[in-house]
Amino acid sequence: MKPATGNALRATEQPIKLVIWDLDDTFWQGTLSEGAVEALAENLALVRDTAARGIIHTIVSKNDFAAAEAKLTELGIRDLFVFPRISWQPKGPIIRELLASMQLRAPNALFLDDNPINRAEAQFYNPQLQVADPADLPRLAPLLRASGKPDPELSRLEQYRLLERQQQARSSYQDNRAFLRDSQVRIEFREGPAVGPDLDRIEELINRSNQLNFTKQRVTKAGLAAGFEDQTCRWGTVRVRDRFGDYGLVGVYCVDQQANRLTQLVFSCRILHLGVEQFTYAWLGFPPLTVQGEVATALNATDTPDWISGETAPAEGATDRPATEAEPKGRLRVLLKGGCDLGQLTPFLHAFQLDVSEEFNFVNENQIPVHVEHTVLLRHGRELPAAGQQRLAATLPFLGREAFDTKLWNADFDVLIYSPLMDYTQELYREKATGLEIPFGGYQDLTAVDPAAQAAKYTQRRFRGLEEDFLRRFQQEFTCEGQISPLRFQENLRWLRTRLPAHVPIFFLNGAEIDVPGSGETGAAVRQAGMNQALQEFVTGAANCFIIDVRDFVRTPADVTNNLRHYQRPHYRTLAQRVAAAISAWHGRQLPRSAWADFRARLASRVPGKLRGVWEKLK
Repeated sequence: MKPATGNALRATEQPIKLVIWDLDDTFWQGTLSEGAVEALAENLALVRDTAARGIIHTIVSKNDFAAAEAKLTELGIRDLFVFPRISWQPKGPIIRELLASMQLRAPNALFLDDNPINRAEAQFYNPQLQVADPADLPRLAPLLRASGKPDPELSRLEQYRLLERQQQARSSYQDNRAFLRDSQVRIEFREGPAVGPDLDRIEELINRSNQLNFTKQRVTKAGLAAGFEDQTCRWGTVRVRDRFGDYGLVGVYCVDQQANRLTQLVFSCRILHLGVEQFTYAWLGFPPLTVQGEVATALNATDTPDWISGETAPAEGATDRPATEAEPKGRLRVLLKGGCDLGQLTPFLHAFQLDVSEEFNFVNENQIPVHVEHTVLLRHGRELPAAGQQRLAATLPFLGREAFDTKLWNADFDVLIYSPLMDYTQELYREKATGLEIPFGGYQDLTAVDPAAQAAKYTQRRFRGLEEDFLRRFQQEFTCEGQISPLRFQENLRWLRTRLPAHVPIFFLNGAEIDVPGSGETGAAVRQAGMNQALQEFVTGAANCFIIDVRDFVRTPADVTNNLRHYQRPHYRTLAQRVAAAISAWHGRQLPRSAWADFRARLASRVPGKLRGVWEKLK
């Protein structure tokens, strides 16, 4: 695409990979700091349509960050922007820094701003940057929509979110080596026939990468396929993961084994500064290499980055997991993660040949119940440095020391049963100083309540640390973002799927869609219906993910207790049976079942809560 208009837009053959938006009188109509603004439906649609074709969107705007972000969230579009730069600083230097952070070149970026002075300044600091007045958008929009290639899963956007998370974490370290060691970088090498299925991605990587293309030997797809069959060539691919996410296939190499020389060594710039290219070069044994043209990093024939671990994928014909994992012997190990009411499933699941472990909400050291299953909290437990986790745990009484602990990353289970209903329920609060979000409560905005009255309620419940002084400070330091958007919920579910071994199935428990009189949770049924739809859309396109649908048997207010997430006791037996049936279908064989264990669990479920501990001892 080569946009061209007036004096403000540079003609270029470079494709647009990034659109940088001004906000006031560009993305929306009006000036946010002066009052209400009017959303422009055509711009909202353009961002959504082009994001689905792999074009990335960001913001450089002179505005108050919190107010602008709140408006973008209200418009339901915030999640489609990455690396936003919203401040009162000059735009030219900011765009230069932004492009460096995103590892993109100015010719591949388009800056939209209604102010010609801002456009001129942006080009002064970034001479090859493409710029345009928003008045040009009716002509540019069709060209943008025809650019890129279909990316309905927003995978390219997810890669930039990953990069954004990584850079935010990196900024909290003074020692880059310490950051890299904490990043848990892991590489998987695939060779031989295993590279064939990735022909399209390998061809794209070789022909489109420049910054980390050490050989710059361009190929045709037919020639590449023929090369895979050449027994004198050792072809391989490089896949990278770290605690921030899965980068996917990011490297390719080819060694001419007769000459012992590298003929292809290419990496995506998304792994720049992680040491992946040097580790790969060392893993190959430092074969001779003639570097062609300019590259972003220099290789040497001595160093092996010690913060990276590498492994070779299974050979042809092997499964993706060891035989002991492919066919678990004895009882399947099941991790049940969700609200503590799900503990009522466990006795019924024990009637089947399953080893069940639980990870539920708990009462922390401040006597406050802590839910640990919200996807935002899961991401913090995986991505936030330990120092950041400790700071939040120490300063927010409703978290506590164990809030970020989880069994999810231990791989000590064969099946995950996960209830994401806290994503359906809890509000997210953004820390103004860091931008970090924390889930808490549900159907209530703590920043809008009277601190004294709310503190009195917490005192009645014997919570410690939630006194009036804390609540006033919390209201000053945090903003309420509301409940997670369905789009971001899906993004977090995709993230969770990539963090667990591919062979481990995830069975999601969805939510009821009934109005519960007197629950105090206004709009909960509608909210859960929308989130159920988002969950269904995710599962439809995700590998090894399934839904246990509670709506089949939780249909009326009589089926729940005090809210629509707590079911009457008999329904937990039904839910456990649905879970067991689903696991059996996935496992390909019927789970052995003990009628006596089921009978005993039914009796136990009828025992009043205060006597249940005695009953457990008598069993």
